[in-house]
Amino acid sequence: MAGQGPLLVVLTGPSGAGKDSILARLRSLGRPYHFAVTATTRAARPSEREGVDYFFVSPVEFQRMLERGELLENALVYGHRYGVPKAPIRDAIDSGQDILFRTDVQGARYIKAIVPSAVTIFVAPPSIDDLKPRLQERGSDTPEQLELRLRIAEEEMEAASQFDYTVVNEDLERCVQEIEEILRRERARPGRQRVSLE
Repeated sequence: MAGQGPLLVVLTGPSGAGKDSILARLRSLGRPYHFAVTATTRAARPSEREGVDYFFVSPVEFQRMLERGELLENALVYGHRYGVPKAPIRDAIDSGQDILFRTDVQGARYIKAIVPSAVTIFVAPPSIDDLKPRLQERGSDTPEQLELRLRIAEEEMEAASQFDYTVVNEDLERCVQEIEEILRRERARPGRQRVSLE
């Protein structure tokens, strides 16, 4: 018998690998997925929308969310706080929707530890050399921040084998198709455990 209940799918990988682009493309397909939104203390980039791409909150409000136990995971990344609110994920589980979201490598490890039934997908660039132009195109980092992101990306690439699946984002459409195929296989996998949050 196939596994029961919705999937909790975590996309992770180095900065600039294309996690946001993948989620945006999946969202545009109109599938009945729930896209969990991360809260962050960093400022919005020009193309980002409140409540769709991120919840942009003050450090004080983030700390309140943390103290109230409202976050599934949280991390300090490049000087900013990030965390995934639990309540919308619980609501999506209750309504039977598969949940997709992205987090950094540290956050994905933590989620897998506390929710073993989560499906973790490492999104890799074709090579480290492909990351630099992708990060430069954002235009939101100083040269020092860019170098730090690239250095951390190299370390994170070595962690790919720690996750359930790895997809290489060389072609966005092909990568999205591969992720949807992973979801199909996971839904049909016998003995899959139901997702449960504390």
